[in-house]
Amino acid sequence: MVGIGSLDLGKRPGIVAVISDEPVESARAAKWLGADLLELRLDMLEFGSPDEMKRTIERIKSGTGLPCIATNRLQADGGKWQGSEEARIELLKQALPFIDAVDIEIAADEDLRDSFIKLIRAAGKTLIVSSHDFKSTPTVKEMKAILECSFELGADIAKLAVMPLSLQDALNLLQVTLDSGRPVCTIAMGDIGRHTRIAAPCYGSVLTYGSIGKAVAPGQVQIHQLKSALEILF
Repeated sequence: MVGIGSLDLGKRPGIVAVISDEPVESARAAKWLGADLLELRLDMLEFGSPDEMKRTIERIKSGTGLPCIATNRLQADGGKWQGSEEARIELLKQALPFIDAVDIEIAADEDLRDSFIKLIRAAGKTLIVSSHDFKSTPTVKEMKAILECSFELGADIAKLAVMPLSLQDALNLLQVTLDSGRPVCTIAMGDIGRHTRIAAPCYGSVLTYGSIGKAVAPGQVQIHQLKSALEILF
């Protein structure tokens, strides 16, 4: 089964805290609240230089002991990145030696994405390949195809986040999760899908994402609430 850093995701799903500001302080708060991993949103964290980023990540890891996922999210996938695609991928490359996993989007520039994935694999880091739909939920067939595409690109974990317009949409996502048979992270966003952040792990999602304070994605649940719920279920 897949793991990230020292965390074995075969034993139970991991709670990921999204770090989008005040990274060192937020990371410490996340650990106190019960997070298992940290997602560093490089598109929302402003580092003056690669050295500053390195020092910050080292402080986070030494202060919390938690594995770190690096993400520099595309605007099309809900990110805040303002620069070129080349610069976006380059920042992830600079973070690679200091983190445990990388989340790269299916929608990233194909050539840059594929060459970076080779670097991630060579470095022995966990690869998350993700796709986000903030408008609707694809059909079951389409969602399965998206997850399959992620695995074909080399993903250790295929991540799919969708926007349900009905409870049936949320149910369809859970069905896709159950049917996957491989390590996936699935999320139905917004108020209609809020329960899937707790329910999806019961159907095989190996990660669920929570907030420390203000949510950075629609329907995100706070970490301590996720922890309490998952302790009952797992």
